[in-house]
Amino acid sequence: MTTASPTLMPWTKSLRTGDVRMDETHQEFVDMINQILATPEDQQLPVYKEFLNHTVEHFAQEERWMLATGFSADNCHAEHHATILETMRVVEAHYLDSDNTIITRMAEALAEWFPGHANSMDAGLAAHLQSVGFDSVTETLADPSAIKNVTMSGCGSVSCSS
Repeated sequence: MTTASPTLMPWTKSLRTGDVRMDETHQEFVDMINQILATPEDQQLPVYKEFLNHTVEHFAQEERWMLATGFSADNCHAEHHATILETMRVVEAHYLDSDNTIITRMAEALAEWFPGHANSMDAGLAAHLQSVGFDSVTETLADPSAIKNVTMSGCGSVSCSS
């Protein structure tokens, strides 16, 4: 039974996007990854299920914001979320099929993936939300006409190709 370091993924300023609510959700995400890694592998499943539920809501929250501010439903940012969730859901089945290191491996993989995602797609989304006057706390636009007839399929980041 192996446990990884509970500080594999510390919360740092470099993970901040500039949107307070997004950053709070991201800090919870990081804390939950670390909680999984601090839990003995034979006891990780309940913690992982809680993390999966949190991640479902985390991604749904960002996708609500995207739709409210002019993104198309099939944008590449949402597609990245769907791919991550699909992989996370498969992990539970493998764990139950006696692969008791898979949750640790998934948490480690997410710890590697997340900084790049937060610094590109999520930071781009945060900048977009600010530019159109979207308040993520109330989930309202200051001026709804600011996004009329806008449909973005990209990720919201300058590094995204569409």
